[in-house]
Amino acid sequence: MNVKVLVYVSVTPFVVVALNSLNINRFFKKNMVFQARLLYFFLALALIYLVTNFIYDCASISKIV
Repeated sequence: MNVKVLVYVSVTPFVVVALNSLNINRFFKKNMVFQARLLYFFLALALIYLVTNFIYDCASISKIV
């Protein structure tokens, strides 16, 4: 199995827990639940991607992987 896939899988729960602490509903009008969920989803994808690449690049620079 690819190491990067393992990093993606291990980072995902941490990002979801970190995003749960945000209250993004206050940035939206009332009854805009779909838009809030969509923003939450794309924020999660972006953070998972960025954190995974950061960890992978740091590991590859330091010759761990």
